[in-house]
Amino acid sequence: MGPQRFPRLAALLGWLLLGLLLGLLLWPYQALSDLGFRLQRALWLAPQPQPLLGAVLVFSATVALVLLAWGPLAPGRGGGTGPLLALDRAPEAQRQAAEALWLLQLSLASQLRRLPLMLLTHLGGLAVGVESPSVALGASVLLAIRRRWPGLLLLASLPPQLVAVIGGAAGLGAAFRSPLLAAAYGLEELGRRSGLPLVLPALLLAGSGTLLATRMGQPARLPGLDLGPLEPHLWGWAALLTLMGAAGGALFVRLLLPVAAWVKSLLGARRLPGALLLGACLSLLAVASGGLSLNDGSLSLAAALSGEPVGGSLLWLWRLIASVLSLALGAPGGLMHDSMSLGALLISPLQGLRGLDGSDLAQLAAVAATALFAGARGCPVFCAVFVFTLQGDPALLPLLLLVAALATALGDRWRGEGWNDHQVESLLAAIPGTSASP
Repeated sequence: MGPQRFPRLAALLGWLLLGLLLGLLLWPYQALSDLGFRLQRALWLAPQPQPLLGAVLVFSATVALVLLAWGPLAPGRGGGTGPLLALDRAPEAQRQAAEALWLLQLSLASQLRRLPLMLLTHLGGLAVGVESPSVALGASVLLAIRRRWPGLLLLASLPPQLVAVIGGAAGLGAAFRSPLLAAAYGLEELGRRSGLPLVLPALLLAGSGTLLATRMGQPARLPGLDLGPLEPHLWGWAALLTLMGAAGGALFVRLLLPVAAWVKSLLGARRLPGALLLGACLSLLAVASGGLSLNDGSLSLAAALSGEPVGGSLLWLWRLIASVLSLALGAPGGLMHDSMSLGALLISPLQGLRGLDGSDLAQLAAVAATALFAGARGCPVFCAVFVFTLQGDPALLPLLLLVAALATALGDRWRGEGWNDHQVESLLAAIPGTSASP
């Protein structure tokens, strides 16, 4: 009994120490995100805003980002989760042929190429967050350790796709200081084939990673509200926002796919004019929204989830266009926070309505954020847990799970192909004789 227990304790300690390393490695990502929010507040939301300087920064950073992301730094384009998803979902017959390509895209060198693009992304305030890059970093770190020291933590005995999924789930969980988020994301999105074996290592990595991961770049992380269960007079509004959120999430993805194809065609034929056009569009959106179309929407999301004003009704449109363009041009990020922010903004017409106070609006914002996120993404448990992680009200979690399930069912009917599914299909199509079907 004793000799068997020692290797288990050593492995447990190893996972915990590796999680601490992951938490430290996330610091540059979180610092870049925090830089974006500082610039947004200083140039756009300060008592004496400087919109001209802000627009110039958005324009120049976007142009530089596009030229690099569609040129010398192309391997760092996008959030980086596509290869990880494809690695898990590839058919068995083509898995060996596909692994070499995808493991290359999940190398640490690819993550280093992504860092300059992330700097430009947050300097220009493009509407993406650090979620997907954190996932890609976690997967890359664990895969690099498996290649360099295969005997460590017995990683050589685990399939590379399982190692990647564990690292990716832990990266997201550590970045947002939530091991529960890591488990939900790993099981429901990243590791549909990997299953339960990912849970314990992901929890260990994310749990210890939260000890060193910072709160930089997370203004939407609230201290935890005690709003209580949803009152009966809000049930009708919650049902309406669930329908609107599911429809809005489907619309988001249905717009994103053709716009991404158009941007790819534009930049393939006329890269510099395309970069100038995209930079001008995002700058105009920033001016029209007073800077609230910038970054991942955490400032408006945080306000909505705490019952504070979230801006005018047109802000939803400006954020939708900014999010679609940012993702389509390949900014390093994903649609997680964008979806939640867009959902929370659905409550803007209810501001000032008689009978609705700040706590009512905070609850409805959580419902709307969950609904649009689940309508765009699917993965109901993960979507509900992410909004719960940000707002921190345990009394609302059962309702958010129900809302996410309903919005997912509706979104699957209305949305068609998802953004992640589209990226996986594209990667699989690059390998002759491969399809994305299980």
